[in-house]
Amino acid sequence: MHSIYARVNGISALWSTCLVALLAAIALSSFAFTADPKGNVDLVSLKVYSGKTKRYPYKQEEYGFVRLNITADLRPLFNWNTKQLFVYLEAEYTNVQGVNNSVVLWDRIVRRKEDANIIQSPKNKYKFRELSRSFRNVSPAEFSLKYNVMPYVGMLTYGEAARTTSFDMPDALDVVS
Repeated sequence: MHSIYARVNGISALWSTCLVALLAAIALSSFAFTADPKGNVDLVSLKVYSGKTKRYPYKQEEYGFVRLNITADLRPLFNWNTKQLFVYLEAEYTNVQGVNNSVVLWDRIVRRKEDANIIQSPKNKYKFRELSRSFRNVSPAEFSLKYNVMPYVGMLTYGEAARTTSFDMPDALDVVS
């Protein structure tokens, strides 16, 4: 005859094994759902201004200001295992030293399928600046709309919904304080 502790141990081991098998099946089944969302990113304006840094007010630095039109239908990415989407706009360019830079300019968290149809005209939410303090002689920049699917169970997946053509960085304009 088994004691009560041995019976509870056996039942809890069975339930935890079933739970792990169920979670593994959920994680593996989400690979069967493949979606290829499409979008469009249009550059409205790209301006570069010279300004003073906050930390060192005597130093000049160039700041980029971007305005874009974003249209993307990300609803196909939602399935029963999708918790939320992290959508972000990224600028990619190569500086004078030959270093590839990727700068996030705008982001948004989408938690419901109804909100996944994005139609916006945002300006950059975060600072767009070059570490060398100048955008002179950098390669043309490309802007891309990327996403990260965060599931309830399983691996994170990344993708790209839209990309612009290359745009040259303009010369710096008046001083912004």
